[in-house]
Order: sequence, then C-alpha cells, then structure tokens
Amino acid sequence: VGSGGPGGASREYDGGGGTPGNLGGPRLPRGSTRDYRFPCTKGRMLFGPLDSRHRKGTQNMSRLRNWSLVVLAAFTLGLAGCSSSSASSSTSSSTSSSTTAAAGAPSSTSAATPPVQDPSPAGTFGTKPTVVVPPGAPPTQLESKDLIVGTGPAAKPGDEVTVQYVGVAYSSKQQFDASWDRGQPLQFVLGEGQVIKGWDEGVVGMQVGGRRELIIPPNLAYGASSPGAGIAPNDTLIFIVDLLKIN
Repeated sequence: VGSGGPGGASREYDGGGGTPGNLGGPRLPRGSTRDYRFPCTKGRMLFGPLDSRHRKGTQNMSRLRNWSLVVLAAFTLGLAGCSSSSASSSTSSSTSSSTTAAAGAPSSTSAATPPVQDPSPAGTFGTKPTVVVPPGAPPTQLESKDLIVGTGPAAKPGDEVTVQYVGVAYSSKQQFDASWDRGQPLQFVLGEGQVIKGWDEGVVGMQVGGRRELIIPPNLAYGASSPGAGIAPNDTLIFIVDLLKIN
C-alpha cells in the first residue's frame, strides 16, 4: 500500500486478484495470479508477482540457457575427441617413423670391415714397419686395423693418393714387395681398379699421416693366379700401408 499518488488517492496492488475496491492502481491481467516463490523465502515473493509476459521471457531464457549448455557440452566433447585423435595419430606416426627408421638402418656390424685379430706392431710413421703374420689359418674376408690414426683428411674413392707399403705372403711369412726398399712411394687413384680390390676397399677412410694393416684374402687379391715370385696361388696377403698424402 502506498500514498502520495496524484490527487492523494491511495494505490495498492491487489496481488493479482483485481478487487474493485482499489483505486486506479496498476493491475496484473486476469489469469496472471501465479507467482514464483523461492523455498528460502518461506512463501514470500522475492521480486513480486510475475505476469504472463515475464514468465514467457523467463521460459525463453531458460530454453536458451539449456541449449547453450547442450552446445557447450557438445563442443567440449568435440575438442576432447579431436585432441585424443590428434595425440593418437601423432603417437602412431612417431611409432611408425621409428619402426621404419630402425628397419631401414643398415647394420654397422655387418657393414664394417672386421678388425685384424693379432695386429703387427705400430712402429713409427715415416719408417719402414715390421709385419708379423698371425698364427692359425688365414681369414676368409678382408680385415683392417689402424695401427696409427692420421690427423689429415680421409681418403675416398676417386682420390689420387700417395702411399708407402710393405707386403708379406701369409703362406710363406716372407716379404714379397716393399716400396720402402725401392725408395719410391706408390701413387694410384682409389677405387679405379689400378690396384688389387683389397686395396681399393681397404685404403678408403684412411687419414693422411695414418698407418693401416690389411689382411687380404685371395678373392680380393690375385686369386688362383700367381703374379710372381713370393705369392702362391690363392695366397692371403698382409700389407701395412702409410698414407703420405692425397694429391
């Protein structure tokens, strides 16, 4: 109930009942008597009665809120699904790449030249080395051992190299050739077939200033043919090679 309206007339809300005794007070339309009461107010109206238009707006907002929650939930599930799919795809791709790389990588053990089991003394670079023939049967594949590791550039196929060497036959344990004795180093192009195959394969990777021992089976040397005195047919040969320079 209030006072002080125009003309001093009292105004009051009838709570939606629409009783005639009220003087010109604002009324709610008939049929709009329902109000929304909250349990915590013990039956009292928190914001006053709501007319039908207000209730309709409230229902629309409620629907909008419900739809918003549904859309938000769907969007969240979509993001989670995408993240899971991306992570799974990334993991699968990484595993596949690792497996492929592992399968495609060559075996360093099978690709590498086996080392000489009983190498000769290293000696001193620049002086004639001593070749010691190992005991037992000769190896059936190329063996290599760096007695002195050089500090210069490494020799590769196509390089013209200058070397000093000593050669000893495995069967007789005797020297058959030495550039040291002639006082003239040997020059040749690596990988061009100018020397026996054991040299073309065995000298690759040597560094200038290095000394390497090679034990070369017959199939990489002279085979069943004897090239001259001191080398028997199907002989295994032992060389110690010093790489002086790459021309």
